[in-house]
This record gives sequence, C-alpha cells and structure tokens, in this order.
Amino acid sequence: MSKVQYYTEEGLKRLKDELQELKTKGRTDIARQIAEARDKGDLSENAEYDAAKDAQGLLELKIAKLEEVVGNARVLDNSKMDTSKAGILSTVKIKNIKNGMTVSYTLVSEEEADLKAGKISLGSPFGKGLVGKTVGEIAEINAPAGKLQFEILEITY
Repeated sequence: MSKVQYYTEEGLKRLKDELQELKTKGRTDIARQIAEARDKGDLSENAEYDAAKDAQGLLELKIAKLEEVVGNARVLDNSKMDTSKAGILSTVKIKNIKNGMTVSYTLVSEEEADLKAGKISLGSPFGKGLVGKTVGEIAEINAPAGKLQFEILEITY
C-alpha cells in the first residue's frame, strides 16, 4: 500500500483530471490503434499490433498507479497546522549566508514539485533542510555542491 501524500486542492484536481484524461481519451486512442493494427492482417507477425498492445499495458499500469496516488491523497487543512514552522504548503523565504541572495520556495509533495514555479518537494535536499525550521534559524542543506547555509527570513501559509 502506498503512503498518504498531502496536496493542495489545485494539485489534487490536476491529478484527478490527468486520471480522467487517461481513462477516456487515452484508452480510446489505444483501442483505435489496436483496431487499425488488427485490420492489417496476420496478428502473429504484426509489429504494429504488438506495439499497440504494449502501449495499452503501459497505459493501464499508469492508470493503476495514478488511481492509487489519488486514493491515498489528502488535501491539507492549513487551519490545523503549526504555522510557526516550515512545513508542507508553506512558502519559505530564505537568504544564502554565503552570497546574501534571497529566494522563496513553496514546500509541496513530490508530484507537485516545479522548480520554475518555485515549488520544491519535501523529499528534496532543500525541502528536508527547511522542514521544521522557524524564522531566524539557520538551515544547513546538504546539496550536491556541498553544505549550504540559509537563514529563514519568513514563513507564510
């Protein structure tokens, strides 16, 4: 059984929409490909048919995994969270101690992570280093480039 993952309402909606798309349009496209390949004759030597059946298997596997993720997904209720510490769905403004550069990240689940949008995973080195920290604390982050130190400037939910 998969572990419970926490999402924003927007993130969970996106997962459900993707699942619905795969179940409807994805399955329809695969069925059409199989039908076209079947019309081409002998199935024992039909590479297009084999490829379409393989694609169908992969699609069904993806659907099953996504159904499990959606089934174990929970939407977070910010009113029940300790907002004094960095945690999932918090936006943390940090300052690099070495060069003074400031940046803000929102801590999210792995599936919602998008660095371009400023959303980092709780499981990433930065996410692990920031979780549980409070304003004014120094977070030591084990990055591939070595240990980095960041001062927590602000935490918002």
